[in-house]
Amino acid sequence: MGQLLSQVTSDLQTLFRKEVELAKAEVKQEASTAGKAAGMYGGAGFAGYMVLLFLSLAAVLGLSNVMDGGWAALIVTAVWAVVAGVLFLMGRARMRTVSPTPEQTVETLKENAAWARHPTR
Repeated sequence: MGQLLSQVTSDLQTLFRKEVELAKAEVKQEASTAGKAAGMYGGAGFAGYMVLLFLSLAAVLGLSNVMDGGWAALIVTAVWAVVAGVLFLMGRARMRTVSPTPEQTVETLKENAAWARHPTR
């Protein structure tokens, strides 16, 4: 009986270690996806800044030839506000695909618990 209990304990320890390894792998994969989404946020911000700086200046100067400079600057600002909103929505949509729960690990833990309750099934 003692040897059987020792073997079961050893098997449970091995199973637990494997579940922890699986959870780490899943979390690492989701972190990678989140990192890529965060990189897109950063890239969008920097690109938006550079475009905003140079293209806005050119647009304001161009529009100021046909209207007051203040109105020209306001129009250009409104255009870039729309662009920033679209970039934000795209980044938010990408971030929503990230799942912080290691779903495969949770599923195998449920299977293991079911087996432990009824090992003959």
